[in-house]
Amino acid sequence: MASLALKGIYKRYPGGVVAVSDFTMNIKDKEFIILVGPSGCGKSTTLRMIAGLEEISEGELFIGDRLVNDVAPKDRDIAMVFQNYALYPHMSVFENMAFGLKLRKVPKDQIKKLVDEAAKILDIAHLLDRKPKALSGGQRQRVALGRAIVRDPQVFLLDEPLSNLDAKLRAQMRTELSKLHKKLGTTFIYVTHDQVEAMTMGDRIVVMKDGYIQQIDNPLNLYGNPVNKFVAGFIGSPQMNFIEAKLLMLNNKYTIEFGSEDTKTTRGRKFYIEIPPHKIDDESLRYYVDKDVTLGIRPENVHDEEMYLSNARTGVIEATVDVTEMMGAETYLYLSCEGYPMTVRVSSRSQARPQDVVTLAIDPNAIHLFDVDDEHSILLV
Repeated sequence: MASLALKGIYKRYPGGVVAVSDFTMNIKDKEFIILVGPSGCGKSTTLRMIAGLEEISEGELFIGDRLVNDVAPKDRDIAMVFQNYALYPHMSVFENMAFGLKLRKVPKDQIKKLVDEAAKILDIAHLLDRKPKALSGGQRQRVALGRAIVRDPQVFLLDEPLSNLDAKLRAQMRTELSKLHKKLGTTFIYVTHDQVEAMTMGDRIVVMKDGYIQQIDNPLNLYGNPVNKFVAGFIGSPQMNFIEAKLLMLNNKYTIEFGSEDTKTTRGRKFYIEIPPHKIDDESLRYYVDKDVTLGIRPENVHDEEMYLSNARTGVIEATVDVTEMMGAETYLYLSCEGYPMTVRVSSRSQARPQDVVTLAIDPNAIHLFDVDDEHSILLV
């Protein structure tokens, strides 16, 4: 098994296009690492550089203690599972799984042993004589994994392997992959654009945007303590609400003000949230007094229950319901609050319906604030 070290990795293409910039991180042996981000952020390019399928323009890549920048893909002792599985249609499942071993001149009896063991782990032993066209999407995905497993690589690289599966099967295969990682005890590096996959599977998650690493952290810290607005909005479903606001000092307390005010009519309201003392770094927050900021609040931290409303000293707002989505165990309310769209996750017992005006309490302990220019977070956890 192996650790990896990526030191100042860049990928530049002709014409000045930079796909990956200064990618630096250490990956521990047996760790499950997720690279996540929108399309075009550089995550698959990074994976392909680790595999040796893309040349590294600048920087150093170590697998274990070995510098592998100029080592051929076949000599890196890694295995890659592609998005389209890349199975040979004319070969049986057994032949597909054995193909790489045959190229390495592994003895036939050893090949059979390795394929049978991998098929048993993946519960596809009964499919070994079938051709890929006779398999379901989930079964093909298992065959692609099996072809990687038989090689017993130091590192598994997986490039969006679940993207072609339906929602139910994806959820099932997420669990299967997590079990497989623990069973094999191998380093996994997994690329996805799906933040649900990232949050449920990874030991650590690397969030990327425009070729740059935005944040590397475990799922809990990434969700609760995003370093900037991009990470806050990308991680979490439904995504965090963002509201244009202003930071004031009222009654000697840091207070967030947002909403609208029409001095000519009675329309428009201002709402206020006092920032709890434990979230304040006075030295840095003082700079933002009387300046515009971006308020962030997750849908589950806005409440419509009476117990929250009656205890709320600050952060009580009114909003108009635009759409309701009944999700079974919970309900999503899509609202308008003084011109700002909001999504709120409430109990399935909620009676709110479109066009209703609802009173809600924002949990001040769960708010985030971001600089409007560079979008970095400006509150403590």
